[in-house]
Amino acid sequence: MADVRVLVVDDQEPFRDAAAAVLHATKGFVLVGYAFDGATSLLAVEQLRPDLVLMDVNLPGMDGLEATRRIRASGGPPAVVLVSTYARGDLGADLLATGADAYVAKVDFDSECLRSVWTGIRRRAQE
Repeated sequence: MADVRVLVVDDQEPFRDAAAAVLHATKGFVLVGYAFDGATSLLAVEQLRPDLVLMDVNLPGMDGLEATRRIRASGGPPAVVLVSTYARGDLGADLLATGADAYVAKVDFDSECLRSVWTGIRRRAQE
């Protein structure tokens, strides 16, 4: 099976570094690039063709929720996982109405979480 190609979208360097470390430590996942805001993420998705986008909710300019809506409007790949420092309940009901495949609190993001979320996304795609 081919590696899962991942795009990390976050304006904060510490999380980009942490996400890169998790991806490098998790067999079967490969980091293909970064974007720093919602508008740039749309271009990166077109150019890099990732399988999975880790999308921060709070981004400068176009936020991660709007960027996710636009990515998912195509109906095809990539899968989008929203990430934030906030608890899911603090972000409101709009969160998964964006078309996102999942939400992960940044504090919970590690190799086990990544594998679990990807497995859930793949399982739902096969249903």
